[in-house]
Amino acid sequence: MSDPLAADRLVPPTPGQLRRLLAAEQLRPRKALSQNFLTDPAVLDTIVNAAELAPGDRVVEIGPGLGVLTRRLLAAGAAVVAIELDARLAAYLRRELGEVPHFDLIEADALSLHPRDCFPGESFKLVANIPYHVTSPLLHAFLEGERPPELTVLLVQREVAERVAAPPGRMSYLSVFVQNVTDAEVVARVPASAFEPPPEVESAILRLRRRLDPTVPPGPGREDLYRIVQAGFRHRRKQLHNGLGRELAVDREILSAAFAACGIVPDRRPQTLSLLEWTCLAGHLAPLLPVMGELGR
Repeated sequence: MSDPLAADRLVPPTPGQLRRLLAAEQLRPRKALSQNFLTDPAVLDTIVNAAELAPGDRVVEIGPGLGVLTRRLLAAGAAVVAIELDARLAAYLRRELGEVPHFDLIEADALSLHPRDCFPGESFKLVANIPYHVTSPLLHAFLEGERPPELTVLLVQREVAERVAAPPGRMSYLSVFVQNVTDAEVVARVPASAFEPPPEVESAILRLRRRLDPTVPPGPGREDLYRIVQAGFRHRRKQLHNGLGRELAVDREILSAAFAACGIVPDRRPQTLSLLEWTCLAGHLAPLLPVMGELGR
């Protein structure tokens, strides 16, 4: 068997080569699992460079597929735990990479695992071309975990990447959640033609660098922040004093006092608030949450 990490094996297949490989392996991309295989070597290079890999780095890869990115991670000297849900692709990866040192394959749904179990007691990076339909739950599972990745590099839908890294004016609940614990940036846009089969959307490479001092640390304060932010974004087109007033069922005088204390004009809309403004608002309203009871659903 040829060296699975030989130079010619580190280049992704062309669309034609990929189709022939899939036919030979009797594989067919499953739309339900967002299986779009990367065939553009320049995009692969950008992902690997964005991951800032050094020999000995520990990397979790979700949805390795045919192992195109996996090979590059291993060739860079990383120890890789790849998590693959598709049994057919898992069998292919075992045959192709099973004997490569520092490669471990877990055949499972990544959402069923706890991130701390991938590299117990050690820091790690998350680098992957993830299934787009599970982007949000994966971010919640890994970033809110007991030990978030020190660096996360994901190939995701462009709209989601831009929403995660959005500045005030285009913020969302996902923006606030992710930016509380990481510094987020869109590294590059990726056209649909970089994949086989091409997805129906454009993609982007998103890099998240863990913040050593999150704005709101884990604990009750963070839970309160997320509850307040969720309440605000349930009515993203409404002015804050109307949306929060409806969700929190709190006297307008109390809301007005919180807005004033944080320097927030009440007729602003939730997407215009910064993380620090949401944090300030939650800090003033959170002590009232036990009195108010459950937020509106």
